[in-house]
Amino acid sequence: MVERVTAGVLGVDLGHKIFVASRQSPEHGEALPGGALGRYDRGSGRLHTPRGGADSIDAAVRRQARSGGAAFRGVAVSPAYVATPHDVSAEAAISAILEHEGPILLDLDETLYLRNSTEDFIDSARPRLLALLLMRALDALQPWRWTGGDVTRDVWRVRLISICFPWTARRWRREVTSLATTFTNLRLMTALRAPRTTTIIVTAGFGPIVAPLVAAIGLPRARIVASRLSTFADRRHGKLRLAIDALGDELVRRALVLTDSAQDLTLLDACARPLRAVWPEAKFRQALSGVYLPGQYLTQVKRPGARYVVHGILLEDFAFWVLASIAFAASPVTHVIGLLILLGSFWAIYERGYVDNDLIAARHEAKPQLSAAFAGSQVSTPRWQPWVWALVSGAAAIALLRWPGRPAPVDLAAWAAVLTGTHAWFWLYNRLDKSTRVWLFAGLQFARTVAFVALVPIVPIGAVALGAHVVAKWVPYHVYRLGGKDWPETQLYLIRLVFFVILALLLGFSTGLGSLLDRSALGLLAWNVYRARRELVAMLRAAHRLDRPANQGRS
Repeated sequence: MVERVTAGVLGVDLGHKIFVASRQSPEHGEALPGGALGRYDRGSGRLHTPRGGADSIDAAVRRQARSGGAAFRGVAVSPAYVATPHDVSAEAAISAILEHEGPILLDLDETLYLRNSTEDFIDSARPRLLALLLMRALDALQPWRWTGGDVTRDVWRVRLISICFPWTARRWRREVTSLATTFTNLRLMTALRAPRTTTIIVTAGFGPIVAPLVAAIGLPRARIVASRLSTFADRRHGKLRLAIDALGDELVRRALVLTDSAQDLTLLDACARPLRAVWPEAKFRQALSGVYLPGQYLTQVKRPGARYVVHGILLEDFAFWVLASIAFAASPVTHVIGLLILLGSFWAIYERGYVDNDLIAARHEAKPQLSAAFAGSQVSTPRWQPWVWALVSGAAAIALLRWPGRPAPVDLAAWAAVLTGTHAWFWLYNRLDKSTRVWLFAGLQFARTVAFVALVPIVPIGAVALGAHVVAKWVPYHVYRLGGKDWPETQLYLIRLVFFVILALLLGFSTGLGSLLDRSALGLLAWNVYRARRELVAMLRAAHRLDRPANQGRS
């Protein structure tokens, strides 16, 4: 008899029930929002839980995971997995295969092959750093939005790797033997050798990738039904359509189907004996996860998504770097490019402070404030490579900032001192108690805001703007640490505008009001007003006089 998992209903999509079951015991099944489920891999449609394994997710849960994940930042994530009415244990799946007479439609990734073939193919691309940069650029553009959504993402990824690194296919054929030896599901392979069965591989993976892998696993004559790289339709239509087109409806209806993916529900419902088993030995490993690239920890773990880079760094710190110093630039174009590279140099080290902050919190704090992505993160966080990136990019930035002149050795020494001081300050901050951190946090914001001043002169009104920026970033943290449990809803941009105006007036009173009428001052004022425009409008709309009745004020 097939053993099934008891679970609570999470949602319904196209008539299929999706479940979430506690791994502690079947009776503890509970409905959980998508953000608590772990990390979702868009390409494979699989959900990877904090335990490091891989589970599956259908379209409804996929949408929920994308929209609800941020709500679980700082919350301990319960190891949970998505379940279906066809769930069985690995042992029950093997027993069912041994009893079955007839065709077996077998999933490949994280079932017969305990890894993901598409990820491993991309991981074999060389040079790895260039391949990773290409994949990150593709993720930023997201062209699959116009070809059927996330399910077609892997088609774009594999195509781009194959075009830009054409030698990857040859390298993949050399590596599959080693991968098959290490990651073949031996328990399942033993069961498949039983007589009276016909094994057919039905996979969402791609034919040129899976064919040499299946042969290396030990099934050189097995029929393979796989997605084609020449079309997006196979990924859009799913495995049921793929299987019926290749094998016929009659064969599918009398087959045993074994998969680990809840995305295969339509195929499971159409067959004679549906089995969905999550193999404890299976482990999803993201392609090129062993390659270090500055910014990955920031965008994928600390502050998931690219919005923080744009809205929290480029439109904030970097904008003030440019506006405070552009007046002295001999070549504005090379100056801005140099500052941008210098920003990347600084953040390679500052990001390392975020890594250390999370590790210290996980080890020593009773209630660490960690993102939901922290537990299952596969982002590479080496100790020394950030310094190599920071120093090399810093040297390039200095060359551009000094153009058409020549950089002096003291410039690189000054920048190295800034990076070392920032790293040391962050190290100390991470190891002190939270009430003391309030005061050290101002130092971190000071470093983020004025690090470039070690190399670039700024106008006096620029110093005022940078000071207002530091104070405005520190105020919410002060309120958070000393007054509340959650990050306060402070009006950061309006606070900064007010401080800027006050400090600018003090500067004008001391040096003459003419200093407030140059292009730098007007540019900084305009940028502060622009960033605070919504908060400023909301404040003006909410303002009212206490000495007039509300209706009189309107008249």
